[in-house]
Amino acid sequence: MDKTARQITKIAREVSKFTARSLKAEGIGAAELDFIHVVRKNPGITQAGIRSVLGIDKGACARRAANLEQKGYLIRTPDPEDKRARRLSATAKAEALKQSKAAIEAEAYAWLLEEFSEAESEAFTGLLNRLYLRCKAESKAGFPHLNQRVNAPAGD
Repeated sequence: MDKTARQITKIAREVSKFTARSLKAEGIGAAELDFIHVVRKNPGITQAGIRSVLGIDKGACARRAANLEQKGYLIRTPDPEDKRARRLSATAKAEALKQSKAAIEAEAYAWLLEEFSEAESEAFTGLLNRLYLRCKAESKAGFPHLNQRVNAPAGD
């Protein structure tokens, strides 16, 4: 990894730490935020589905689901195909949490950019947009170039 990539990673990690601390003040931990994110992206998902996505065990999943339901972030509804199972969906409170996380991150990045002059900010924003567009195009294509790099034999 080159110096620029390391710096980007370091900045993102620090903003992530700040966001996690801010959300913890609201009673939400990082693992719970990940759980809510999976449910938001997959309305009606089962706990088995969540376990598969997050790679967590059955007990941890059940405890996290119950805790988030108690806090008002998730609701359980009967599974029409399996009377013993329940499906999980995000509540309006969980949707608002997404906005809260985005707002915290936006404020952190805005604070960082205050050090830039207007010209520096415009140049930096232009470069970031180029990176974003390249990344988005790679994502839409299924990450062929990145997969090739990651899966290349050592020494290539």
